[in-house]
Amino acid sequence: MRKNKLKKIFSEGKAVINGWLQIPNSFSAEVMAHQNWDSLTIDMQHGVVDYPNALQMLQAISTTDVVPMARVNWNEPGQIMKILDAGSYGIICPMVSNRQEAEKFVKACLYPPKGYRSFGPIRGLLYGGSDYGKHANDEILKFAMIETKEALENLDSIMSTPGLSGIYIGRLPP
Repeated sequence: MRKNKLKKIFSEGKAVINGWLQIPNSFSAEVMAHQNWDSLTIDMQHGVVDYPNALQMLQAISTTDVVPMARVNWNEPGQIMKILDAGSYGIICPMVSNRQEAEKFVKACLYPPKGYRSFGPIRGLLYGGSDYGKHANDEILKFAMIETKEALENLDSIMSTPGLSGIYIGRLPP
């Protein structure tokens, strides 16, 4: 399986430079992918990117070694699994406010017995390789987005969720 180069960068204690894609266009995604980002996140929460757009954007990103990621619009297992199946190598899940929500998110990203992700990586196999199913649990990054007062109060328990790769700090409401 194709290795997730972000995991190596993090293990070396280095920073990752991530670009953000909100324009639903494969050409703009391809142009961004050729600008030396470590990763690009397709924003499916805010903006106008839907699944067919995201799929084409993932294809455009894969013309480079930039790691494709997606911010889903909610902690909804079906959407999380579908964008992983399309070849995303990392998920940013918004509005994770407690440990239970973090666990639900992580388990949606993992195949059994660690999680409950169903098997159907239609494009994940093409992007990741024929042994995708065997190694995906170890390569997919899972970031909980912290953006509520409740999340701040529960930060330690969220961050100690088994399988969670890290957190992504969002804007807290006024």
